[in-house]
Amino acid sequence: MFESLGVINVWTYLVGLFFIIIAPGPNSIYVLRTATVRGIGPGYRAALGVFVGDAILIFCAYLGIASLIRTTPLLFTLVRYLGAIYLLYLGVKILHANFIARREGQESAVELGERYFSKALTLSLTNPKAILFYVSFFVQFIDFSYAHTWISYLVLAGMLEAMSFVYLTLLIFGGTLVARFFRRKQGLARLGNGLIGLFFMGFAARLATLSS
Repeated sequence: MFESLGVINVWTYLVGLFFIIIAPGPNSIYVLRTATVRGIGPGYRAALGVFVGDAILIFCAYLGIASLIRTTPLLFTLVRYLGAIYLLYLGVKILHANFIARREGQESAVELGERYFSKALTLSLTNPKAILFYVSFFVQFIDFSYAHTWISYLVLAGMLEAMSFVYLTLLIFGGTLVARFFRRKQGLARLGNGLIGLFFMGFAARLATLSS
């Protein structure tokens, strides 16, 4: 069936996709934290940012833009540092909101006016690891003798978005359950938020040292 659409080794693709999607990363952690702190609606807005970001990166891979970034050290370095700076910024902001703003008795503007969609979208688009993934992983499952490879990209992208939707939905509803527990354990809630802030800073450090 899928071979007729220019997609080969589809089961290998799905297994690889499963492990890639469930691997912890800044996108999934941001969606989980948003759902835990702000609820289901904001969690899905953050997830939508991830979906749109993935779709844009897949389209860029199809156009060859992702290959250009991969083979142009200056562009790759620029995207890498932009992503690292943004992750560091989010990590510091979370730590500030969690420890300093709360200690001063303020409700952080981060929590009140958060642009969940745009932040998740920015996280996706400034992650060169994702760009490299769409270039190197997708092409292994496309039959380039097929006349309409855009259909093959569309099929692979649809599978990715569907699996990502299921996984992020589990995180969103899991996050709301966790939130009920943490409402009674404010000390643990602050500790959890602090660890998430440190995770983002760790992702920033790892991204800054990533090589093409």
